[in-house]
Amino acid sequence: MATQKIYAGASLRETRARAGLSQRQFADRLGVSLPYLSQMENNHRPISAGVLLRLAQEFGIDLSVLAAGDADRMVIDMQEALADPLFDTVPPLADLRLAATNAPVLARAFLDLYRAHRLGQERLAALDEAIGTAGENAMTTPWEEVRDFFHYCDNYIDAVDRAAERFACPGGQRADPWQTAVAALDGMGIRVSLADMPSGAVFRRQGNHITMNATAEAPTRVFQLLHLVALERQRDLLEATLDLARFRSQAARDIARIGMANYFAGAALMPYRAFLNAAQAERHDLERLAHLFDASLEQVAHRLSTLQRTAAKGVPFFFVRVDQAGTITKRHSATRLQFARFGGACPLWNVHQAFEQPGRFLRQLAETPDGVRYLLLSRDVSKPAGAFNAPIRRFAIGLGCEVIHAEGMVYADGLDLSKPRIFEPIGISCRICPRPDCHQRSVPPIDRPVRIPSDRNGPLPYEIA
Repeated sequence: MATQKIYAGASLRETRARAGLSQRQFADRLGVSLPYLSQMENNHRPISAGVLLRLAQEFGIDLSVLAAGDADRMVIDMQEALADPLFDTVPPLADLRLAATNAPVLARAFLDLYRAHRLGQERLAALDEAIGTAGENAMTTPWEEVRDFFHYCDNYIDAVDRAAERFACPGGQRADPWQTAVAALDGMGIRVSLADMPSGAVFRRQGNHITMNATAEAPTRVFQLLHLVALERQRDLLEATLDLARFRSQAARDIARIGMANYFAGAALMPYRAFLNAAQAERHDLERLAHLFDASLEQVAHRLSTLQRTAAKGVPFFFVRVDQAGTITKRHSATRLQFARFGGACPLWNVHQAFEQPGRFLRQLAETPDGVRYLLLSRDVSKPAGAFNAPIRRFAIGLGCEVIHAEGMVYADGLDLSKPRIFEPIGISCRICPRPDCHQRSVPPIDRPVRIPSDRNGPLPYEIA
C-alpha cells in the first residue's frame, strides 16, 4: 500500500521559529540540505520518512498532526467551492484528496481564485462601486485571510500560548490575572484605573493612562486588560509570529495582530496546563470552569477548542458562534467536522435553537453523512446592554466533540449513546450534503441529479437520485 505524502511546510516553519533556529541550523538538525529544507517549507516537496523521524526525536513533534496537515480542511473547502453551479461536475473525493495532499499550493490557489470570484459576484449583486478598486486584496478580504490563518493552524499558536502561560503562572503557580496585568503595565509606566464609561466601551487610553469601564462585566475587563498587555509587552513575539504568517496586506496583518493579542489574553486568563487539568477534573462543565477561572461561558468554550498542544492535547472540540440570522461569526474545529465557508450552515444543528430557550444548555446527539457521531452543546450568550436604551448583542455558541469522548463530558450524563436512532442526521451545507430525505433542505446537492415528480407532492419539489 502506498505511503501518503505529507506536506506540512507551515508546521516546519513554526517548529523552526519556536526553536529559534536559522534555516541552515534547522537543516543540519534534520540531516538535510538547505535547498531541500526550503522546498519542504514551501510545500514543493513532501516530508521524507527520515525527516519525520528526526522531527519526532529532536523536537517532539506529534507525527499524527503532521499526517493530517491541512488536507482534510482543504478537501472540505474544495467540496463546498465545487458545489457552486458555476462548475458542471464535482471531481471524485479521491481526486480532491490527491490535490490537497500532493499539490496543496495548487489547491490553495484554486480556493483563492474561487473566493475572488465570489467576492466579485457579491459586489456586483450589491452594485458596489469599489469593484474596480479592490487592488491587492482582490483575491480575498483581509478578514477572510486572517480567519483562514487561524483555521489552518488548528487555532493553536504554540509560541503565544506558552508565553501567556509563563506570564500567568510566575513561578509555576497561577496568579490573579487582573493584578498581574496591572503590575506588568505599571512596570512599563502605564497606569490603570476604573471609572464609569458610556455603554459599549470597555476601555479608553490617553497616553500612558488606561481607564477601564467599571460597569463592564469582570471577565470582559480582565480579558481586555490582558489584550493590552499582549500588545505592549509581547510586541516582538506577536510581530515575529505575524512575519511567519506572510499576510498579503497590511490590513490583514493588523487584524491578525488583534487576533493574536486576543489569543494571548484567553491563554493568560486560562493557562494551558491549569485549564486542561481543570477541564478534565470537572468533565468539561462550562459553568464550573467559568467560575474557577473568572471567565465567561464563551471564553471557556473557545479556550476548550484550542487545547491542541503536542503531547498534552485536550478533547478535540469544534466551537462556533452564530448570530440570530444564522451567520457564523466565530468558528473553529479540531474535529473531523468542518464548517461551511461558502454557504449557509446546516439548519438542523441545535445551536440555531438556543435563542428560543435563553439561559439553558441544549444537548444534541448527531451524525454527519460520513457516519461520525457527535455530542453537541449549545447556549445563548447574549451580551448585557449596560443601560436601558443600549442595544443587546445576541449570540449563541455551539461546542461539540465526537461521542468517543463522551465519557469525559458531564453533558453526556443520562444520554443513551447505544441507540443509533437517537442520533439526528446533520450535515455541513445543503449544497454538498448527500442526504436524500432531509425535510430542512434548502437546495439540492450540486453533485447529484434530481427528478421532478408529477404524481405526488412532498416537503421538497424534487427527488434526489
